[in-house]
Amino acid sequence: MTDWSPRTRAVHAGTRRSQYGEMAEAIYLTQGFKYDSAEQAEARFIESGPDEFIYARYGNPTVAMFEERIASLEGTEDAFATASGMAAVNGALTSMLKAGDHVVSSRALFGSCLYILEDILPRFGVEVTFVDGTDLDAWRAAMRDDTRAVFLETVANPTLEVIDLAAVSEIAHDKGATVIVDNVFATPVFSEAVAQGADVVVYSATKHIDGQGRCLGGVICGSQEFIRKTVEPYLKHTGGSISPFNAWVMLKGLETLHLRCTQQAETALALAEALEGHDKLANVLYPHLPSHPQYGVAKAQMGAGGTVIALDIKGGQAEAFRFLNALQIVSISNNLGDSKSLVTHPKTTTHQRLSDEQRDELGITDGLVRLSVGLEDAGDLLNDLKSALDMI
Repeated sequence: MTDWSPRTRAVHAGTRRSQYGEMAEAIYLTQGFKYDSAEQAEARFIESGPDEFIYARYGNPTVAMFEERIASLEGTEDAFATASGMAAVNGALTSMLKAGDHVVSSRALFGSCLYILEDILPRFGVEVTFVDGTDLDAWRAAMRDDTRAVFLETVANPTLEVIDLAAVSEIAHDKGATVIVDNVFATPVFSEAVAQGADVVVYSATKHIDGQGRCLGGVICGSQEFIRKTVEPYLKHTGGSISPFNAWVMLKGLETLHLRCTQQAETALALAEALEGHDKLANVLYPHLPSHPQYGVAKAQMGAGGTVIALDIKGGQAEAFRFLNALQIVSISNNLGDSKSLVTHPKTTTHQRLSDEQRDELGITDGLVRLSVGLEDAGDLLNDLKSALDMI
């Protein structure tokens, strides 16, 4: 399997078949498992083999297939599937940190990620320093001897800031810190985060991996030691594991992940190029547009620019709302990575809890909208977007 391309591994890796030889992965909807003897139960609680299970919160055959497949695709030794993307972010950080530890994080993050780093971790004695993720000198200056981890979104939500992962990883590893990245916007298709230095890669499987708006899920990818000795004990006792049914949906999503993301990114680039310079837009942000502030890093780091565009509507919130309300094909929703195109206004949704000063610092203007490009015809989408811009 190591010789297979990622696209092939996304279809076949981790497959377990029953005695019936089914082609579609089986959904094992069971909470518990039967032991042949009391001695077998005792032995399994001491150490379980790869196909030995105890309880669905600890592991399940369907869940194991998803974990092995995404680990193979991501290039890590192991993975642990979680109930949601935020359960994955929280689990990756909280499982390894304790009072007195220090974390350095990029400032440009999804609102819920900011909540964990700004509000939750400090309650338990973890100190967090935020930096401008694009400023390598700021990363160097923030690192300390007690820095246990650095955290960043490889492409920031919603401003699409791109961080030089290889350079930040080198800075972190010089201090012995673990590099944890939220790689949702870059996707497993367009990013090689592990090769670029990441130790732990986190995904909201709700987004591109499912890709069709059906189920919540998340996953933490890393070394076998980190996943099984650090992450698993924390998550199996605190209850953040994924359901077998949702894991099965994610397995099915992985089969078409490359096809979907490749087409979505191709359409996203075409839309960004067509809309750049529009007289109703103050700015168009897309990582593979030459005008993007981190274009060089994005081209070197990502095989494509991703599926998300940020549009800054002239006229602020009122005109942004007028634009959103005029769309016919694109739906207003705070999700992303769906086969259907979605748009949201971060200031009043995903980042509404931030102060005006924080939003200004992150570049979240009153007119900024985040567009997640789906699988619709590119021409239809462009016509929809232009018609809505005409209403401003």
